[in-house]
This record gives sequence, C-alpha cells and structure tokens, in this order.
Amino acid sequence: MHACGLDFGTTNSTFSYPKQGSIELVNLEGQQQTLPSAVFYNFDDGDIYYGRAALNEYADGEFGRLMRSLKSVLGTKLMDDTTQIKGKSVSFVEIIAGFLTEMKNRAEKQSGLSFEQVVMGRPVYFVDDNKTADQKAQNALESAAKMAGFKDIEFQYEPIAAALDYEQSVTGEELAIIVDLGGGTSDFSVVRVSQTGAQKVDRKDDILSTGGVHIGGVDFDRRLSLKSVMPHLGYRTPFKGGTGQEMPVYFHQNLATWHKIHFLYDKETLISLRSMLNQMEHKHLLERLLHVIENKDGHRIAMHVEAAKIGLSNADVQKLLLDCVEDNLAVDVTKDDFNQAILEDVQRVCQSADHTLGDAGVKHSDITKIFMTGGSTSIPYVRQAIMSMFPQADVVDGHTFGSVGTGLSLHAGRVFK
Repeated sequence: MHACGLDFGTTNSTFSYPKQGSIELVNLEGQQQTLPSAVFYNFDDGDIYYGRAALNEYADGEFGRLMRSLKSVLGTKLMDDTTQIKGKSVSFVEIIAGFLTEMKNRAEKQSGLSFEQVVMGRPVYFVDDNKTADQKAQNALESAAKMAGFKDIEFQYEPIAAALDYEQSVTGEELAIIVDLGGGTSDFSVVRVSQTGAQKVDRKDDILSTGGVHIGGVDFDRRLSLKSVMPHLGYRTPFKGGTGQEMPVYFHQNLATWHKIHFLYDKETLISLRSMLNQMEHKHLLERLLHVIENKDGHRIAMHVEAAKIGLSNADVQKLLLDCVEDNLAVDVTKDDFNQAILEDVQRVCQSADHTLGDAGVKHSDITKIFMTGGSTSIPYVRQAIMSMFPQADVVDGHTFGSVGTGLSLHAGRVFK
C-alpha cells in the first residue's frame, strides 16, 4: 500500500508519489506528466477517452460527448444533477470518479505500485463565501476518490502544497506569498519557509494565512469569448422595433463557459432560438448561433478561444478561425482586447491577494519571495498585476503544472509515513 498525491485540476491534472527520497511525477499520457481534465464518450465505438485523446476525438469530428472543466461543477447546483450519456443518466460525481480511476490505473501501471492512500489538492475555496457549499464540494470529491478505489483520503490546500514544493529549494528563512493561478481558481498563501520547516509535519505555525477566489483560466477564456467571439453569434443583438430589448444572454454565456456548453445541446434550446429568429435585428447572427448548436460545435469554439488566449502570451494579435461557424469567418483578437476583457477578474484576483496578506497581519514590503505556479501565471497581464503588488520581492517560478502535485506527495509522505 503506497501513498500518493493527486492534483485534480480544472484544466490539467497530475499524479505523483514519493520515491527514494524524491517525488516522482507520473507520465500520465505518453511522455506528458499532465492529463488534461477532459472526457470524451464516443457514441460509435462505445469507448471512453481521456485527456488529449479525448480532445483529439472531439476535434476529429467523432460522434459523442465531450466534457471538460469538471472541477468547476464541484460546489454548484449541478452536482445534484445527472447528465445524459447515450440515454443513460450519469451523475457528475460518477464522471469525476471515472476520471480519477483512469489516473490511478495509469499511475499504477507506470509505477508497478498499488495506491490506496492519497492526499488530494483542493482550492482554498471551491465556492466563494459559502462554507456549506464549499464543504459539500470537498465531500463530493472525496466520494469520487473512494469510488476510484482510494481508502485513506486527506486534503491539502493547493497553495500550501505549492509552498511545500518551493521549500525544498530554500537556503534560509523567507516570508513568501504562494501564488497558484489555475484553471478554475486563484489561490494564495502567506507562508514562512525554511530548511528546518521543511522537515516538520505540522506547519500551522508557519502558515500565516490562506485565501483565494473562484477565478482562473477558464474564466479568462469566457471573458475573451464573450468580448471577441460571441458578438459574431448574436450576443446582445437587439430585437426589432427599437424597443431596447436584447437577446437573452443565457445562450452565449453558456456557450462561452466550458462546463455549461453541453446544456445547450437539447431540443428546448433549438426551439427557443428558432422562435426568436425573425424577431432579431441581425437575423444572420442568430442563424450562426443555431448552426453551432445544431452541429454541437461549442467546444470547438472554446478550444479556439483557449488557443488564442495562450498565443497572446507571446504575440500581440491572434487570428481566431471560426470555419465551424461559417466558411472563411475569422476574428482578430489583440492582447489589448484580452487585457480589457479580463480587467475586472484580475482586479478581484489582486484583491484576494491583498485580503490574504491582511489576514496574515503582514505588509506588502514584508514579503521577500513570490512563488508562482499554475498555468495562468504565464499570462503577462495577470503576472505583472501580481508582481506590481510586491516590487521589492524576488519572483520564483515553480513547475507550471507540477508544483502542486509535488507538494501533495511531500505531504502524503509525512502524514501517511
């Protein structure tokens, strides 16, 4: 029976375990240590695909159902719902359990070990300002882990796990703010790190505060989509007659939100949209939206938006191709467009960092190190906003997707001995 760390992420997941005094991050898909948190149910061959294979099946036009950003469902009302997979009602806990089971099986095959003890990462808040919903989210994730075959399950805050990883490399005592900007949440911890501290199991005296907000990479995707893509599909287009009324935003907001896209693929949505078709000022835009939903191309658009977001980290302009909507349709997205789209979200992220600092009872100038991990730390605008809060502090970049997983295994090695 061996212990492990499992970082079930909104966008990517990792699996790790203690090995001969170090931490081994498992290659979960080929030579990749990350497994995109995506599941594709192929309705033709009946198989279930995970990770990049799931995204490729969808991109190749296979008939089936893609689900992504499942972690975003935790703590929401959707957790109590079921979804239809080939006419069968399946709960979201079962879907998450299937993904965790796949990770566990791949890790056991790679390592030759049996993992029954696990430390799972969790954001500081699954749900902002709702302790009951937050606990319900953790309970659901624990249930999924049990269904996957884990017997002893512990949880650790993701930014604390990142701090444990960072602490392996420090030579003196530092007061650090751990910045974990992931796909679904932005989490912070103010931690006193040191070589001696790295040897302790109980770190409550060194962890001065934790905080976070439910904003991450998928929210930035949604903001960019609503600003740059959805207007070409009728977002906020007016009704005829100059009444000032606009098309309901429900359809476009769901289409721009990874874990809600599949709710549009039903007869009721098509009936509603068709009933509005001749009432809209710009009918052709609504016809585009209908085309997307009829052909179940919502995830395809989301993938293009995500790719544009990533591309804007290194370029000022990205061309977002929308051939799946209409032949030769393309949108030029600029870095300024993106920065404006996510401005309010970034401000809330920085406010969360401020609150975490206040809870710790320390000043900005007391922070000597900023340790950054998570995919969203690579977004220049987000990164600069955080760094500007602590101009005197040195910035240390952790493993973008592996720091949390490494820290979870370090903690697993201590709590399970």
